[in-house]
Amino acid sequence: MMHGPTDLWNDDNAIYDDGEWITWDEINSHLERLEFEACFPNLDADLVPIFKSLLAVAMDYHDLTGSHLQVYGDLGELYGAITHGIKLHRNYAQGSDGKLGNHFVEVKTITPFKNSDQVTLNLKRNFSKVLIVKIDAGFEVRSQLIDRKTLPKVKGDKLTLRWSDIQPKDSKAP
Repeated sequence: MMHGPTDLWNDDNAIYDDGEWITWDEINSHLERLEFEACFPNLDADLVPIFKSLLAVAMDYHDLTGSHLQVYGDLGELYGAITHGIKLHRNYAQGSDGKLGNHFVEVKTITPFKNSDQVTLNLKRNFSKVLIVKIDAGFEVRSQLIDRKTLPKVKGDKLTLRWSDIQPKDSKAP
């Protein structure tokens, strides 16, 4: 005997409204999206599943092999697009990684396998904001968006920033 979807749905796992069943999964998914949008007003929710999948692949690969895939820079950029609304440039574009309104943004990612919690900025690049993304050993993701004008002044073209000197605003990835 073949069962249709309505044979599987009942008052325990769905709500009947306006002539159709709405499952709790659909409701929870919608509520989760609203919660993300409240936490991240510039959220690009369509990128969230891609980010989650890529992060899961990186974690699974590390768990299986003890090695890391070279995807963390892409994860950092996706995180910036999702949480801050950065419009990413095409791959290998010169000058910056994306735009946020009228600002060019440089994205730097601290990877889970790095011995130090620092990044080095090339001050010759064309950017007015920098997004520092940290993916820690437990694959938790945090970030801080910084205006270039607030960066410490240095002699030369390189500036090293330590994560411990930055106050992160958001705490976890979507």
